[in-house]
Amino acid sequence: MDMNPPPVEELRRVDAELARLDARRAELLARRAWLLGVLYAPAGRAAAPPFPGVAAPAETSPRGAQNVLLTLGGILLAVAALAFTLVSWGSMGIAGRSAVLLAVTSAALAAPAVLLRRGLGSTAEAVGALGLVLTVLDAYALHRVALPGTDGLGYTAAAAAVLAGVWGGYGGLLRGLRLPLPAAVVAAQLPLPLGALAAGGGPAVVAWAAVLTAAADVLVLGRPSRSEVRVTAGVSAGVLAAWALLTGAGLSLTDPWTGAPLLLGCAALCLYAAGAARPAASTLATVAGLALVAAVAGPARAALPAEWAVPVYVVCGLALAALWRPVRAGWIPEAVRGGFGLAGGVVAGLGVLWALPPVLAGLLGPADRSAGLWSGTHAAPVPADYPATAALVLLLGAVAAVTAGGPWGRWGAVVLGWSLLMALPVALELPYAAGIAVRLVATAAALGLAVRPGGPAHDRPEPAPVPERPEGAWGASWTAVTAGPVVPVAPGALLAWTGSAAGTASAVSALLLALDVRAATFGVLGVLLALFTAVAVLGGGAVRETAAGAAVLAAAGLVGAGAAAAGLSGAAAGLALLIVPAATAALAVRVRSVAAEVTGVAVGALALALTVPRPAALALALALGGVIAAATALRAERRRAASWTAGALFLAAAWVRLAVWGVTVPEAYTLPVTVPALVVGLLRRRRDPAASSWVAYGPGLAATLVPSLAAVWSDPHWTRPLLLGTGALAVTLLGARFRLQAPLVLGGAALVLVAAHELAPYVVQLVGALPRWLPPAAAGLLLLAVGATYERRLREARALRGRLARMR
Repeated sequence: MDMNPPPVEELRRVDAELARLDARRAELLARRAWLLGVLYAPAGRAAAPPFPGVAAPAETSPRGAQNVLLTLGGILLAVAALAFTLVSWGSMGIAGRSAVLLAVTSAALAAPAVLLRRGLGSTAEAVGALGLVLTVLDAYALHRVALPGTDGLGYTAAAAAVLAGVWGGYGGLLRGLRLPLPAAVVAAQLPLPLGALAAGGGPAVVAWAAVLTAAADVLVLGRPSRSEVRVTAGVSAGVLAAWALLTGAGLSLTDPWTGAPLLLGCAALCLYAAGAARPAASTLATVAGLALVAAVAGPARAALPAEWAVPVYVVCGLALAALWRPVRAGWIPEAVRGGFGLAGGVVAGLGVLWALPPVLAGLLGPADRSAGLWSGTHAAPVPADYPATAALVLLLGAVAAVTAGGPWGRWGAVVLGWSLLMALPVALELPYAAGIAVRLVATAAALGLAVRPGGPAHDRPEPAPVPERPEGAWGASWTAVTAGPVVPVAPGALLAWTGSAAGTASAVSALLLALDVRAATFGVLGVLLALFTAVAVLGGGAVRETAAGAAVLAAAGLVGAGAAAAGLSGAAAGLALLIVPAATAALAVRVRSVAAEVTGVAVGALALALTVPRPAALALALALGGVIAAATALRAERRRAASWTAGALFLAAAWVRLAVWGVTVPEAYTLPVTVPALVVGLLRRRRDPAASSWVAYGPGLAATLVPSLAAVWSDPHWTRPLLLGTGALAVTLLGARFRLQAPLVLGGAALVLVAAHELAPYVVQLVGALPRWLPPAAAGLLLLAVGATYERRLREARALRGRLARMR
């Protein structure tokens, strides 16, 4: 036996043994739980053993098994009777047929009475269901034999009425059976609709028949009866009423004067049912409200032009929703008022959705540009043929929101009012100047709301109202939405954020539209700069920061537009854009805004990018950026980041300038900077031993190493790589000797790069001479080796990181 297996094999064995122990422990815990259950379980009740080999308890009760068997037997008997009626009927004479059906049906209907007296309820239920099926077959046989020439629909309606009466009487006699009475209710749904169809009635007549039948079902709901009867009647009434409502809604679009009475009848039925079915009162009232709106708006819509259809429905919906407001009005139940309010709100919401395309077209239409900037051509409004009544719908929604009051009502009024302003240029097909003016008005209004959304105390949350509990779930939901949220909120903050977002969106839309004309571009940018500056001064919190960043962007846009109007090149425009970060840095001394500073930095990066095609301009831009960063470093909270940025920009400017001058020996210019910089760093370390080596020696070393590395990779000779490698080796050794992080990292990195430069040609030759399969194979072996020693390599990497972190 191998007493010293390899570590991998030993690890595998240990894992297998631990898994076996875990499985055994779980098994013992399950056995312990079962034993505790046996000890403390009530007498006569056995716990289920967790181990195999012990009998498991029964999964079904005898009662359940009996019901399944009886149900299957009844189904099989019904199938047999149906097969006999349809297949074997013709082989018997009229007397035999009548005798068989009468005997079998009578026996099936009489047997439950005997079975119920003996206490066999389930068996009686199954045999009674068979008897009901046989009565249907009797009716079918009677039509085939005695009345073959009668109309099928008419006979079915009459037979359904007779069966409903027979089943209802049968269920009344045998109260122990639960199926006959619900079956009678189902059969009673057919006579009136089928009779209307048999009489040649149209959709309206059939729908009226369905309404009358549903009314009868509602009457059943209002009477004390069994739960299964009430459920069957309720479901039947819902199905028939939904059919009638859909029919009435369709007729209100094609024949309003025929559909309106039908819809009113459905609404009356729903309102009456709301009193009988109190848990669903709010839902039924909502359906009734929708039917009332369709009934009233249908004829009014037919009398007006097509573009007024949606406003008519919205007006009717808002009028219905207004009934929710008089909370103390006793002539309308509270649940009905809540349902009417919800129905009116749904209609108004659908109308607002219909009116959204002009809003989106007004907001996003200017982005669809076919011509160049300042071309003088304007894109046509999209969609240009949308009815102007869309603006009216938005206006009605805003007025309704103001009337509703409360935090959410104010918020809705703000959103709809802003949407109205954005839709006006498209809906009314306003001219170019008017479209820009309306968008600027929308921007000013939204930003003004962001500054003063609700008075001086807009940042304090309002106390949460305690709404009255209406009847039904829909009423509770409507009360929660209209009267206020359950938890305390800050309505002013919500309005401020909404105003800021809306104002920013409309500002972008106005600017995109203004790009068609030069004068409009300058005018819109100037107005936006003034608006956002005002919000940045007067606002607070996130709104202030957003406005400050937008103001910086507007200023950058003005500078860029001025450069384009003056015909400046891209590099010259980049130099001009540096005015923006300079102004931002200057204003940051008095007005602190992180968003403004970050935006100014982004504009400065864009300015540098524009000067890249011209190295001389890039060197100047880098130097100016260094000056701006150095000025920012005068502020204590920005000193560390800004000082490093300034040093990096100045170094980059110097390197770019050396490249522009065609200097091939950058060390002649960088060494005179590196030596005094290292001396200054040494003096600082003597005065402050805790100072980091990156602050003391990092800038001086980078000033020479980085340009020399760039020159090495383009130098075909061996002198510079040798000298740079020697210097980097010395710096690395000094960093290791004195435990200084910056010399060690910078010198080591430079040494590795120089070595890679020197070995690169030979590596290329070697790779070209090797077979193509060898590099992938070597990479695979390397991955396997790293994977096998992953933990050790990870510890080594952590140790190296720890040693570097302990250095200065």
